[in-house]
Amino acid sequence: MTDYMNALLICLQPVNFLLIIAMVSLGIVFGAIPGLSATLGIALLLPITFGLSTETSFVLLLAIWIGGVSGTFISAVLIGIPGSSSAIATCFDGFPMTKKGQAGKALGIGMTASFIGTVVSVIIATVLSPVIAEFALHLGPWEYFSLCFCAITLIASLSKGNIFKGIMAAGIGLLMGCVGMDPINGSQRFTFGSVNLSSGLSTVAQMLGMFAMCQIIRDSALGEGKMPEADVVNMKGIGIGLKDIFDNIKTILFAFATGLWIGFLPGMGSGISNMVAYGYAKSISKDPDSFGKGNPAGVWASETANNASLGGALIPMMALGIPGDGITAMLIAGLTIHGLQAGPLFMTEQPDLAMLIFACVLVSAIVTYVIQILTKRWFPYILKVPYHYLYTVILVICYIGGYGISNTMFNIYVMLAWCVLAIFMSIAGLPTSPLVLAFILSSKLERYFRQGISYAHGSYKEFFTRPISCVLLIISLVCLVWPLISDILKSKKNPTETMENTIQANDD
Repeated sequence: MTDYMNALLICLQPVNFLLIIAMVSLGIVFGAIPGLSATLGIALLLPITFGLSTETSFVLLLAIWIGGVSGTFISAVLIGIPGSSSAIATCFDGFPMTKKGQAGKALGIGMTASFIGTVVSVIIATVLSPVIAEFALHLGPWEYFSLCFCAITLIASLSKGNIFKGIMAAGIGLLMGCVGMDPINGSQRFTFGSVNLSSGLSTVAQMLGMFAMCQIIRDSALGEGKMPEADVVNMKGIGIGLKDIFDNIKTILFAFATGLWIGFLPGMGSGISNMVAYGYAKSISKDPDSFGKGNPAGVWASETANNASLGGALIPMMALGIPGDGITAMLIAGLTIHGLQAGPLFMTEQPDLAMLIFACVLVSAIVTYVIQILTKRWFPYILKVPYHYLYTVILVICYIGGYGISNTMFNIYVMLAWCVLAIFMSIAGLPTSPLVLAFILSSKLERYFRQGISYAHGSYKEFFTRPISCVLLIISLVCLVWPLISDILKSKKNPTETMENTIQANDD
C-alpha cells in the first residue's frame, strides 16, 4: 500500500500531472480519428523515451494509451466509423442513436462505460498481479516456455481468416526474433557480418514501420483521408444519469467480466471483447430486435468490455511478462528500452515502478473522464482535423524516431523494411498481431526451451510430465486444431450451402 501511495504522489507531481493531461488529450484525438490509434501514439512516443527517466516514460506511454482506447467511441458514435477495432460494436447502436438525435446520450454512455471499465479493471489488476507474480516465481522454464507458446498459438488461431495465415505470421515473427545474438551462448546469427544487426532488430523500428508508416501509406492508397460530417445535436452535460446506469447494470457487469477475462488471455484484447459483450447484451435483452437501431445497452456493453480489457491485459504483462495485446507488447518494449524486464521478478524487485504503472492508469482514466465531460461539445471538431497535416507530422516523427534509436541511418532502413513487410502482409491477408507477439516473445521462448532441456539433461519429457506445462501445451494444441475441426463440422452441418459456395467460387 505504501508503494502504491508513493506512486500516486509521483503521478500527481505538477510536471507528471501536466504530462498526463497533455497525453490523455492527444490520445483522445488519436483514438477519435479513424486510421490513428493508441497503438500509433505509443509507437511514435517510444523513441522519445530514450532520453527520459523510466517514470516519466511510462507516464507518457500509459496516459496516451488510456486516452486513445477511450477516445475510439467518439467517431463510432458521431459518424459510424470506429476509431479502432475495439469500438466496432459501438457503431451498431451508437451511430443510430446519433441519427435519432441522441448523440449527447450516446457519448455520455461511451464516456461513463469507458471510465467504469478502466478504473475497476485496473484496481483488480493492482490486487491480482502481485498474487499471480508470487505464484509464478515457483514455476520453472518448462512452464514459461509452454505459457509463451500457448500465447502465440492462441493469437494465431484467433486471427481473421485462415488459421495457417496466423501461424505463418507468427513464424515470420519468430524468424525475425532470431536475428542477432544467441540468448544462451552469445553467438551471432543471421547478421551477415553486419555489426548493426548484432543486437537484433529494433523493436521500436518495428513498431514505427508496421504501425505508423504502414498505416499512413495504406490510408493514402485507399483514399481514406476525408471524414464525413458529424451531424450532432443536444451536446450539453454528461447526457445520462444514475438511472441509466442502474437500468443497464446487468449488461455492465457481464460486459466488464467479459472484457477483463478476454483481456487477460494473451493476444485477444479489446477487439474481441466488445463483440462478445455486445452479443451477450443482445441475447439477454427483452427487445433484441431493437439492437442495431439505437439501443443504449449495445453501447454500454461494447464500451465497458473494451476498456475492462485494459486492466485484464495488464495482469499477464506485469505478473508473467506476457503481453495481453499489441499495446502491452509495446509497453514491454518500453521496459526493455530502460533495461527492465516485465515478469514475476519485476513485481518483486521493482515494486515502486510496478505500482506507478497501475497508479498512472488509474489517474489517466479519471483525467480522461473529466476531459471528455468538459470537451464533449467539441468532439465533432476533432474529426475535422485535415489528414494531410497529420500524415506529414507523423512521417517526420517516424524518421526522427528511427534515427534516434542508434543515431545512425541503419534503423531508418530497418523501419522502412518493416513497413514494406507489413504492406505485403496486408496484401496477402496475413495478420500482424501474431507476428508482433511472436517477435516480442521469441527470445523468451528460445531461452526457456533451451534452459528446460539443459536442466533436464537433454530430456524433453519434463515439458509433458509437469502438470502446468502439460496443460498449457494441450491448450495450445486445441487452439491449433479446433478451427480446422470447427470448419469440418460446419461443412457437414450445411453440405448444401457449402456446395453452393463452392460452385459459385468456381464460377467466379
